[in-house]
Amino acid sequence: MHGRCVVACRALQLAGLKTIPDTDIAVIGGGIVGCATALSLSRRPGVRVTLLEAEPELACHQTGRNSGVIHSGLYYRPGSLKAATCRAGREALWRFCQEHGVPHERCGKLVVAQGPRELTALAALEERGRANGLVGLRRLPAGELRELEPHAQGDAGLWVPETGIADFAEVARACAREAEAAGGRVLTRARLLGVRQEAGGLVLLSSAGEVRARLAVNCAGLQCDRVARLFGVEPGVRIVPFRGEYFDLVPSRRHLVRNLIYPVPDPRLPFLGVHLTRTIHGAAHAGPNAVLAWRREGYSRWSFSPRDAWEVLVFRGTWRMLRRHWRAGLEELWRSWVRAAFVRDVRRLVPEVETSDLTRGGCGVRAQAVAPDGALLDDFHLLEAPGSVHVLNAPSPAATASLAIGEAVARRALGQLGL
Repeated sequence: MHGRCVVACRALQLAGLKTIPDTDIAVIGGGIVGCATALSLSRRPGVRVTLLEAEPELACHQTGRNSGVIHSGLYYRPGSLKAATCRAGREALWRFCQEHGVPHERCGKLVVAQGPRELTALAALEERGRANGLVGLRRLPAGELRELEPHAQGDAGLWVPETGIADFAEVARACAREAEAAGGRVLTRARLLGVRQEAGGLVLLSSAGEVRARLAVNCAGLQCDRVARLFGVEPGVRIVPFRGEYFDLVPSRRHLVRNLIYPVPDPRLPFLGVHLTRTIHGAAHAGPNAVLAWRREGYSRWSFSPRDAWEVLVFRGTWRMLRRHWRAGLEELWRSWVRAAFVRDVRRLVPEVETSDLTRGGCGVRAQAVAPDGALLDDFHLLEAPGSVHVLNAPSPAATASLAIGEAVARRALGQLGL
C-alpha cells in the first residue's frame, strides 16, 4: 500500500496537478448513489463535501445504462435493506423528480406468469409485495391481462401500480447540482490512484490532484472492491461483472408495449429475466440478459480486460458460483449469441414480437458482489472501517433507492465524525 501511494504521489508531482482544498468527507464515485450521498452530506451545515468521479461526466456506467425503471419494492425480502430503502427511496425519488423537473412517470407494470410453477411463484410474489407495504396490487386472470397490456399473454398476472420510469442519469446530475449549490465540490476526471493515512485524516491521490479529507465514502460501483483495498480494507467479496444486453423495438412496433411487462423471476438469482420496458424518452427495450463479462466497464461482447478477466478466473467464488448456476449461465450465454433464443423469451410475454421487430440496443454491466463461497449477494452491502464507509453491493434497485441509501450512508459517515 505504501509503495503504491509513493508512486502515485510522484506521478502527481510530475504532472503538476494542483492540491485540491481540504474537505471533511470525500465521496468516491459519481453514479447515482455517490451523487445522492454527496447531496445528503452537503445538506449538513458546516460539512465540506467533495465528490470524485473518474470519468469526464457523471453517471457514465450503471446509472446511465439501465432501463430507467423505478421499482416498487415487490421482489425484496421483507426486513432487508433493499426492501426498506426501496420503499423510502421510491417516494423520495418521486418528490425529487417533481421538484427538479426530472422526466418521470408512474406507469405501473404487469408481471406475467406462465404455467403452474410460475402461478405459485406469482402468489408468493404478491404476498411479499403486500408484506413490503405495496398498495394497489391486483391479481389478474388471463382474460384481464389485455385490459392493461393489449398485446401481453399469460395464465395470470400481477398489476403493480407503484412502479414507474425516470431518467436516472438526470437524477444523478440534479443531485450533484444541488450538492454544489449547498457548498459541495464535484470533480470529474478524478480517478482515485492511492490513499495515504495521515494524522487527523486521509490523503486521497487522484488524477485531478491531491485531496485531504477527514473521512471517505466509497460509492465506486464497478470498482468498489478495488477502492476498498486502496484504503487497506478487505471487502470480503469480489465484484464479478455481468453484462446485460438490450434490444430495442423498432418505432413502428413500440405500441406492443404500453408500459412495463415482466416475467416471474427465478428466486434463486438476483436478476429479473428478460422483460419489456417503455422508457421515459419514448423507446421500448427488451432485455436485459445477464452474461459473465470479461471487462468491468466494457460494453460489447468483445470487450476484454486482462486484469478484469484474471481476477474473475482466479477468484474461487467465481467457480463455486458457476457450479451452482451453470445451467442458468449457459442459457444466458445462448440467449446472448442466438437472437432466436432471445426473441423466444420475449414472445413468452408478447407473442406478436418478431425477430425483425428488434434491433440491437444498449448494454450495461452490473457490479455483482460474489462471496468466496460462490453466493451472489442479494441485499445491499455496506461496510464501515475507521475513516471510511464502503458501499460494496448496490445493484438494482439501487437507482430507485439511491436517495434513501445516500441518507443511510451519510448517517454512518457523520457518525464516525461525531456529527
